[in-house]
Amino acid sequence: MENGTYFNFMLFENLGNIKYTLFGLGFILYCVIILLNALIILAIFLERTLHQPMYILISCLSMNSVYGTAGFFPRVLTELLSDTHTISREACLLQAFVIYTYAANETTILMLMAFDRFVAISNPLQYHNIITPRVLTLLIVINWIYSVISVGTGALLTARLTMCGNKLWKVYCHNYEVVKLSCVSTISVNVSGFLTLITTIIIPVIFILFSYVKILIICKRSSAQFKSKAYQTCVPHIVVLLNFSFAIISEVTLSRIVNLELPIGLTIVLSLEFIIVPPILNPLVYALNFTGIRQKIIHLILSK
Repeated sequence: MENGTYFNFMLFENLGNIKYTLFGLGFILYCVIILLNALIILAIFLERTLHQPMYILISCLSMNSVYGTAGFFPRVLTELLSDTHTISREACLLQAFVIYTYAANETTILMLMAFDRFVAISNPLQYHNIITPRVLTLLIVINWIYSVISVGTGALLTARLTMCGNKLWKVYCHNYEVVKLSCVSTISVNVSGFLTLITTIIIPVIFILFSYVKILIICKRSSAQFKSKAYQTCVPHIVVLLNFSFAIISEVTLSRIVNLELPIGLTIVLSLEFIIVPPILNPLVYALNFTGIRQKIIHLILSK
């Protein structure tokens, strides 16, 4: 194959027998992620009392986790057991597209959750008139379509670049790492990536923070019972937000902003946190904190 039509994953070279241990751990981790998120999706789908905007958005978060990890784990597990560690340019760009749309969707779904809680707490009497099934469906569809278009534009621009190298120092196809291998101008790709970062990460996070600050202000002026109920529904979302924000900041910082001489193992762990930790943490947080979800999951497990 000509240079630029395939890429080599350099970090999988010379792993020795440890690759079997990593494969086992990765396989177990992937199975746990699928199981936990499948239970959340099934619980919300099967229990009619959970057919409410907040729970539907939680199920969207779980579906996004299944989608994102499907773009990561199968390829990595295959590479661990393979003697050659090459990937075609098309397959590489597809993997990057899936992982980046997952990241974009994660933040924008959390933004919709913050909006839902803000309306429910600030205007409870009009909540069901504002967050109708039609409005919720429209918001979810727009969210997914925009993520696909914004990330897809960057992928198409990257696909047009001429490559002068094929060595990737990541365990998955990272769009910015691919762009750095180009020997032509990458201004258009960089601008597209920057705009995607602003519209799918930075702006949603600002809106989320604004929403929760307003919620806290409202709670300070409310009764103890109202505060307790508001905190009960908002705290899980804030925990999930803080975890994903830290993970995505670590990834962006390591890949674009700084070039620290960190141990290779630590670098890999920090760069993978956004694709591994949220899909496990999210269903645990929601199952433990929402009685309706927890009871339905217990019923599903015991009825088998």
